[in-house]
Amino acid sequence: MINFLKIYLPLFLLLYLLVAFVLPSYRTWKQTGINPIRFGKDDTLHNYIGFVMKQLVAFLFVPVILFSSGSKLYAYLLPAWYLQNQTFLVTGLIVIHIALFWIIIAQYQMSNSWRIGIDEVNKTDLVTKGVFRISRNPIFLGMILTVLGLFFILPNALNFFLSLTTYFIIQVQIRLEETFLEQQHGEVYKNYKSKTRRLI
Repeated sequence: MINFLKIYLPLFLLLYLLVAFVLPSYRTWKQTGINPIRFGKDDTLHNYIGFVMKQLVAFLFVPVILFSSGSKLYAYLLPAWYLQNQTFLVTGLIVIHIALFWIIIAQYQMSNSWRIGIDEVNKTDLVTKGVFRISRNPIFLGMILTVLGLFFILPNALNFFLSLTTYFIIQVQIRLEETFLEQQHGEVYKNYKSKTRRLI
């Protein structure tokens, strides 16, 4: 299983980024001519959150690469040996695959309303059907579950830190987006918000 993971985990992360972010962004740009990546360079909280998110994604690869390469540096990530068992491992694998499948469904249902960040220029349709009936932020939920699943697979201090940081950063971004959506969609969004949970 360990040898399999050393090959599979890096491939999964690359596939995850491709399917969850790159392809939906390309599809939206191709169909609308709009760049769905809306984080900019101005010194705002919104853009700072975008910057932190990019760093978190990059750091996700660090434990995976060190583990897969068999590097002795992996020991410096302080692996939690007492959590390194079959139950945690299998649970983590199940979680990351469910999370990816969940994100793919949400991306499909969002269609051209998909954005990375807040789009203050181009108005998007409010999506409330499908998995959006269960969660107002299904993609963010999938991201949180993915990082948590990776911690279960490779329990170490860095992955624990990434799990906590990802959760709190996403909570901030969600609130920024909710404020914007209330301004853009008014009572329609407030009504949706009152009926549907923020995450799950």
